[in-house]
Amino acid sequence: MSEKNTDAQNANLVRRGRGRPPGSPNKMQKAAKEAIAEAAEKLGGVNRLVEWAQEDPLNERAFWATIYPKLLPLQVSGDIKASIVWPVAPPKIERL
Repeated sequence: MSEKNTDAQNANLVRRGRGRPPGSPNKMQKAAKEAIAEAAEKLGGVNRLVEWAQEDPLNERAFWATIYPKLLPLQVSGDIKASIVWPVAPPKIERL
């Protein structure tokens, strides 16, 4: 066995179990998204999706509740300073 192969094997043992490094692309996820996009195009694309959503109110509900939110960012960040002020104090509960 050459010294070069031994060094490579030792390097693999050091990194073993750490998984994919942060920021590296997930190849399976990318392949799955591409396959879904291709299938959607073959099924009629945007026009067919609109037709499907308009066929039944439950379909439109499924679109807005399940499909569309997947396009929204998972995290919303911002620098907001706000406080909640109730117009009246909540009623006191008296115990008997």
